[in-house]
Formats: sequence, structure tokens, C-alpha cells
Amino acid sequence: MTSAEGVKGMEAAKLAEYVLGRKKLFILDVRNNENYADWRIEGAGIATVNLPYFELLDDIEPAVKLIPHGEPVLVVCAKEGSSVFVAEQLTEAGVPDVSYLIGGMKAWSEHMEPVKAGDLKGGGELYQFVRPGKGCLSYMIISGGEAVVVDAMRMTERYLAFAAEKGAVIRHAIDTHLHADHLSGGRRLAEQTGADYWLPPKDAEEVGFAFRSLDEGAEIAVGCTAIALAAIYSPGHTIGSTTLLIDGTYLLTGDILFVSSIGRPDLAGNAESWADDLRETLFTRYKGLPQELLVLPAHYGKVGELGERGLVAAELGELFRRNAGLAVADEAAFRRAVTGDLPPQPHAYQSIRLANMGKLNPTVEEQREMEIGPNRCSIHD
Repeated sequence: MTSAEGVKGMEAAKLAEYVLGRKKLFILDVRNNENYADWRIEGAGIATVNLPYFELLDDIEPAVKLIPHGEPVLVVCAKEGSSVFVAEQLTEAGVPDVSYLIGGMKAWSEHMEPVKAGDLKGGGELYQFVRPGKGCLSYMIISGGEAVVVDAMRMTERYLAFAAEKGAVIRHAIDTHLHADHLSGGRRLAEQTGADYWLPPKDAEEVGFAFRSLDEGAEIAVGCTAIALAAIYSPGHTIGSTTLLIDGTYLLTGDILFVSSIGRPDLAGNAESWADDLRETLFTRYKGLPQELLVLPAHYGKVGELGERGLVAAELGELFRRNAGLAVADEAAFRRAVTGDLPPQPHAYQSIRLANMGKLNPTVEEQREMEIGPNRCSIHD
């Protein structure tokens, strides 16, 4: 795509191909240093440098000197405007293959890419929707012309289009817990499709809308092959956090267990009281499950967690061997780890929780601003 100014624009979907496909790309990020340090585009094939826009207004040469020979160059800013100017200057300076990110980091934050996680035993498929700009993961289970969406993002049109592409009707939308790092699209998706919206009751005591109760032991059938989604109560990140066991094979752990870390218990101000719940979930409930189950979390925090094709997954037994959060079995040490020196809390997390309760109704632009930045749902950066 070429802009009116004559420089190329790159869509977020194309950038996702570089990130998930581990292809080489040089990124010149022209946001201010603070924003860059807090949150930036990362990938196995991505090299990135930060030169603020205002430093390049009078002289583009400092940027030209940093650009490697023979690699595509992408200029990135918050919303697009500054990156267009810098991309023009680089092109005029003779740098080949320069693009700017269309929509800037806001567009990158919203992009989702479906990655197939596996086939279901009786027919059907399971897809993981990777949101690389925030490290968020959501899921769609498809069977017999019906679909279930788990931990949906607010960009519900992506799920609607994908389900239509697969010839499926969305019958259920499920949130594994009351989210604090991103705005849930579950309720909106249910309203758009007539689907049932499920939420753990202990997380929903203050919500202002109707929902179906995601209780432990609940089973939700999907399609003619009756793929069962069994609910397992697993508190710790929130008091209502619930894990989904799908097809006896896949374990959707929400924000309780990640590939490289574990969930944090402090986002509702209850770190001390929820630390014991978290430990019980991990070292008793999860330890007692079949260790060959494939863990599919609701977030990832590091580029290294992206596997083949971008899939974020690992066997439960493998995580008990190598996950840093699961290495702290001692009760006192565990409590210190999950209540002590934690990373910064997610941006606007208190407002996000209220919005997910139905107590705030932010505009589309306000929603974008609320979600800017990394997810920060684990106890490790």
C-alpha cells in the first residue's frame, strides 16, 4: 500500500507476518523514550532502535546511519503521522524499502491473528487468536457448525468474520475471569450473535448485566460432536478464575498459568488473601491433572513464548519442570514471590475492571487509550 505522500504503508496484519513468522525487519520507533521503554514491537527477527521524532526534524542522518543495509525498514509512532514524515525523509535520503506502520501503535495494539492450536477428537478445530501488540490470547472452538469464543477481545468483528469464514455460528462467549488488563468483548459478542455469555459467579457479584454462571463442573456442548468444555474452579489471579478443559486435551488456564510465569493476585487489591488460593490452584489442582494436557493461557509476556506459527502453548508437565513461577514450591517463598516485588500494574487496570463490570461505558477512543501498553498479568516482566 502506498500513501498519498508517496511512501509505503504497512498494515498491522503484514507486520504480524514478520513477528509470528520470525522474519527480519528493522524498526525505527520515533515515539518518545519513555513510551518506547514501556512498550514496543518485539519478535525473533525484529531489530529495533528508538530515535524520538523531535530529534529528527532538522536532520535525518542520525537515523540513516543506524539502518542496516539490505533489510526492510518500518517506521513506527503512536498514531501514524510522525512516522509518515520520517519515512519520507529516509526515502529522500536514499534508504530503500522504507514503510511506515499504518495506524501506528494503536493499530498494532488491536490486531489479532488466528493460529490453529489443534484438531478435536470427534471433529472440529481449536484456534488461538494472538494479539501480538499486547500479548493477549483468546480462543475459538469450532465443531459441527457452532463456535465458542473464550476470553474475547473488544474487537469482536474479527471473531464474527472468522466464524463466518469457517461456516460456524457463535453460540457461547466465555470469560475465564474478570479481566483487568484489557476490555472484554465477551458480552458484546453475545449481544451481537444471541450467544450465551458465561462468567464465573464469584467475579460477577458487582456486574450490572445478565450472564450465565460458569460454575465448577459446568459442561458446555459445542456442535453435533458435543465437545465438552468442563469448567474447573481455579482461583488466585481473581477469586473467580476458572480453567476450561477442552476435549480432555487442552487446558485453557486464563491468567492463572502462563508458559514462562504465573498469574499475579494483586489486581483487585487482594494479593495477601489470594496468594494462598493461587498456590492451591497451581500445586494441588493443576498438579493433580494429567500432565500431558496442553496449556493454552490468556496471555504471553515474552517473544520467546511464541512457538511455531506463533502458537503459545506447552504441556502442563513441561511447565512444572521449567516455569519459573512453578519452581517456588515453598509456601513462604511463594508468598513473597507473588506479593512482593511485582512488575508495574497494567495501564488503567482499575477503569478496565469497572468497564468489564458494566459500570463504565468508555467511547471507542477511550477504550483504545485504556488498553495502551503491555498486559502485565504475570508476576514476572
